[in-house]
Amino acid sequence: MPRRRKKRRRLEVTRVPREKATLSEYDRSTVPAGLVTRRQLRDMQLSPGGNEGPVAILRCKLCATRPQWSCRHPTRGYLLRVDLAVPKRVPTLAQEWALDQAMAARQTCGQCRRRFYICLSKKLGCCLECFDGTPADPSSLMTLPAPAVHRLAA
Repeated sequence: MPRRRKKRRRLEVTRVPREKATLSEYDRSTVPAGLVTRRQLRDMQLSPGGNEGPVAILRCKLCATRPQWSCRHPTRGYLLRVDLAVPKRVPTLAQEWALDQAMAARQTCGQCRRRFYICLSKKLGCCLECFDGTPADPSSLMTLPAPAVHRLAA
């Protein structure tokens, strides 16, 4: 006899009148200038930096049809001030090198030592060509830089 599945509880949304909401709320078309979401900050190459927390709430589409209730859904967005945002940090060369080494370990076949643009399966431990003979697409392989040529005069 199969086991009974547990019923998932639906996320309860508590209704709070809009006038008792702690943060001001805006619909998608009525957001004032100077307030943006985290994703919009990222597109502007900024990070929330000096913002202590959200200034306002961007109401979800469902709550836009209910103007008297405050938006308490998990899909709501938080609005941050642009003037308090700071530029994104630029990684150092050592950090970029370390990330490249980590990605190289995930993208290099353990048997043929070729590096691919995609991360290889940890379950197989190698590329498909080494595993079952399926030929690799040449466009999926990274071309290795040419070896350094000795150019000394002596």
